[in-house]
Amino acid sequence: MSDRDFGFKTKSLHAGTLPDPATGARTVPIYQSTAFVFEDTKDAGDLFALRKYGNIYSRIGNPTVSALEEKVAALEGGLGAVATSSGLAAQFLLFAALTGSGDHIVASSNLYGGTITQLDVTMRKFGVETTFVASDEPADFAKAINVRTKLFLTEVVSNPSNQVADIAGLSSVAHQHGIPLVVDSTLTTPYLIRPFEFGADVVIHSLTKFMGGHGSTLGGIIVESGKFDWGNGKFPAMLEKVPHYGDLSWWGNFGEYGLLTKIRAEQLRDVGSSLSPHSAFLLIQGIETLAQRMTDHVSNAITVANFLRKDPRVSWVDFAGFDDHPRADRVQRYLPRGTGAVFSFGVAGGRATGERFINSVQLASHLANVGDVRTLVIHPASTTHRQLSDEQLVSAGVKPDLVRISVGIEDVEDIIWDLDQALTLATSGDNA
Repeated sequence: MSDRDFGFKTKSLHAGTLPDPATGARTVPIYQSTAFVFEDTKDAGDLFALRKYGNIYSRIGNPTVSALEEKVAALEGGLGAVATSSGLAAQFLLFAALTGSGDHIVASSNLYGGTITQLDVTMRKFGVETTFVASDEPADFAKAINVRTKLFLTEVVSNPSNQVADIAGLSSVAHQHGIPLVVDSTLTTPYLIRPFEFGADVVIHSLTKFMGGHGSTLGGIIVESGKFDWGNGKFPAMLEKVPHYGDLSWWGNFGEYGLLTKIRAEQLRDVGSSLSPHSAFLLIQGIETLAQRMTDHVSNAITVANFLRKDPRVSWVDFAGFDDHPRADRVQRYLPRGTGAVFSFGVAGGRATGERFINSVQLASHLANVGDVRTLVIHPASTTHRQLSDEQLVSAGVKPDLVRISVGIEDVEDIIWDLDQALTLATSGDNA
């Protein structure tokens, strides 16, 4: 069986979660323990010195969390993964591992608002600058590179503006300059695209969203391809001796596992943004039905987007799944199964009418999340992207009247009924 390349649904169920050898439990156990007993002092010393892999303390690693990491890495086709307490925690640990004061990041300006503020506020306080590129052309990313640039960052399908990244093009430019391409695939999941197949080097997810799928559990993850040369000289910290680990070198001692080992043994250890074993357990349950859920999400999203586009009460719809989308060629190349279920639209009448629409939905939930099995709506300019300046809002594609919808897996006729009645109330001025 070990030689067989199993399908996505099979991996979703079985990767990383084999029957428990000690008890025979078929569902992965929740190892609700802060620490783990050592065999003897030599075993403890070897673990702390990174001479062997194993469990020490749940802030650094836990068997239930490890099962989740293995499952997601298998679905992405990656070398391995490090799970964290949230998607933003995953990003921060990655940035902390790859950059230092004086370094530079080139990022798409069409990112989740929390990502933009993490880069523009917190990382700047640590001396790491970011150039945000409004264009989705790889050549424009190339123009932003300087001698201190450490990585490119983009989302596959941007939240909420629905731009589609040219993963292969960005990867080619990044690699020409000896830097990695980091891709946030939260909205698309490995069911719709596996960015490593197009040259990405690191994939990050907010597991909180479609991967978990049920709006119950926070989590994030960093997945590494194992193909980037971290010893190319652009990342001195990967080559320098590490005094607190006996002068080993992340790249020299661990090779392709160097970055993941560094993140776990240094950034996760010191920042402490660990995923709890119970959260890992819940996220694993969600991932087991990822393929089935994403199929329904995508199908419903297409139907809902077409309904909204034809409705005269809706002034515009930004949905990457339309056949005439400006980046339809990229969609065909990268996302043949669909572009996901998060997109945006404007209600005729502007911002005030859009707010009335949100206040009028009955089935959909008005909350700050995406990727739930339930349909969700929100007004980003006053919520998720509220911290951005007017210029940043424009650059991020967030219009004042923009309503973001995350289409759930309810019966699509019921979703459309709800949107229709809310549009009627919103455009009539009656916010009953």
